[in-house]
Amino acid sequence: MALLPLWYDRKMMLMQRLFCLSLAIALMACRQASPAPDPQDDVEFGQARLAPAEADGNPAAKVPQWQAYRQRTTAALAADPPVLRLEAGLDVGQQLAQDLALSEPRVSEAFRDSRDGQPLRGEVFGVYRLLEGDILPAIAVCREVACYRVEIYNFALNLSLAVIVDTGARRVLQVNPVAGAAPDLPSHLVDLAARIAAASPDVAEALGRQPAADEALMAGTKTALNQSRCERSKHLCVAPTFIEGDGALWAIVDLTEGRLVGLRWTRVGATEPVTEKRIQNEVVMREVCDKARRLERDGWTLSYSLTRSDGLKVADVAYQGQPVVRSAKLVDWHVSYSNEEGFGYSDAVGCPEFSHAAVVAVVPPRVVDLVENGRTVGFSLIQTYWNELWPQPCNYSYEQAYHFYRDGRFRPVATSLGRGCGDTGTYRPVSRIALAGKARFSDWDGAAWKLWEREDWRRQSDGAVDADGAMFRILGEDGRGWRVAPNTGAWGDGSRGDDAFVYVTRQHDAPDEGESDLVTLGPCCNTGYRQGPETFIEPLGEAIGDAAPLVLWYVAQLANDDTPGTEYCWAESVVEDGGLITRSYPCHSGPMFYPIRP
Repeated sequence: MALLPLWYDRKMMLMQRLFCLSLAIALMACRQASPAPDPQDDVEFGQARLAPAEADGNPAAKVPQWQAYRQRTTAALAADPPVLRLEAGLDVGQQLAQDLALSEPRVSEAFRDSRDGQPLRGEVFGVYRLLEGDILPAIAVCREVACYRVEIYNFALNLSLAVIVDTGARRVLQVNPVAGAAPDLPSHLVDLAARIAAASPDVAEALGRQPAADEALMAGTKTALNQSRCERSKHLCVAPTFIEGDGALWAIVDLTEGRLVGLRWTRVGATEPVTEKRIQNEVVMREVCDKARRLERDGWTLSYSLTRSDGLKVADVAYQGQPVVRSAKLVDWHVSYSNEEGFGYSDAVGCPEFSHAAVVAVVPPRVVDLVENGRTVGFSLIQTYWNELWPQPCNYSYEQAYHFYRDGRFRPVATSLGRGCGDTGTYRPVSRIALAGKARFSDWDGAAWKLWEREDWRRQSDGAVDADGAMFRILGEDGRGWRVAPNTGAWGDGSRGDDAFVYVTRQHDAPDEGESDLVTLGPCCNTGYRQGPETFIEPLGEAIGDAAPLVLWYVAQLANDDTPGTEYCWAESVVEDGGLITRSYPCHSGPMFYPIRP
């Protein structure tokens, strides 16, 4: 990688070097994770046959919109940088932000092969005004001036760049790379995926008819298909889904190459239509997306805002005046429908704005009493998200809550309310909790607390707990801290335990490792620890043995069940008193933080 021009300010020079290091690691990781295409692409997987690569067998060849798009991407390779611009729907401020981002040398460098300078295909996926939850201390100026986030995707390396731009000063404030991830798709790519799927003879054969493109559900939701080119070569794949009877046909489309790579059926069961729910976009945007709100109760103080795609974010959380959490949020929902074949969705939750992948907030958050055994013990801040036609097949509903107890405990909770796109789903919500101050992290080894010298991860089922059920300890320099107990289903909420993956990383704002809005992190369908947060640990975790600012990532694993009498992570429409009602069987997840006081 060529060296960038030196900046004269020492702080800026350090930030630049950090960017170069992170980008170099990202690029190496992408190349190492992208083996050569398998020559045997025409492979049987269950009842699905991967579409051949030849143009005459590719349904995209019959889609004029795809051919026009490919001409535009080919022409863009001659530009500097070789990035396809976003054209439709941009106002003057967004257009200026895009121009400034694409003129940034660090962006140009990310779209050139480091060996020979050849152009790498890129595209601007979105240009957004910064929301309150995106503004970090390093870009605090964005509270006073107009700032934008320009999201750019590198198809060749499966690399995302989030470029923060101050349009008033006409300068780029930050360039944040995330390897192995893609931003939410622009509307034209969602439309292309649906058209490619609908044009496929394989889809027509499987359904017994040729569907229309506008029948496709979840067409912009990113997916994977293990052992296919999507998984092997880390391509950008989505899954337009068609409902037929009590089944859902997943047409998995590779948008890197513009072709169908596989079909899968899942069983969704029968349900009757429910009344369409109207999304109150304007209210939600006005009340909790465009500004942060303050909350004080039961000794707790905090601010909260709804992010674009990382759910409800709480920040500056303090108990009895003592800072305890810098921020916490729900980054993603990974939903897998086959442990063997590895296909599913990566869902984002957040504001009802610009996000084709999101299951959106339909009402503002609410504050309710937290009651145990008939006694109020604190309060809960709760945000619900759902698709308009939930609980019909391939519609989702999630709930996010923060429980704050009068005795100083707190618990971030992620809940699936069902129904989803099949009865074999495993839900893996990815939560991020950035702690206030500096601390040391330990886990219980069965006899004593063992200090972690470096960033690392553990699986709940592989660890030990102390006499009170705590698996981890976080201890600050002042003797305050937390004992952290993963959920085992013992807290009376009907949950069955999480078998969670827990990761600990060092907090960073430059390069940003998730304090602002994150693109979809990690693949949807891995069964092991590679759920996304390991991106910030590997290849070798940073030292945290001395007190350091820490982030705890928590990824629960929740298997759904539609068996009558034992339903879990499930929902259905049932007849009651002559009408249809929705019956949900939620699955709650999340650790409990018990305070340690000196």
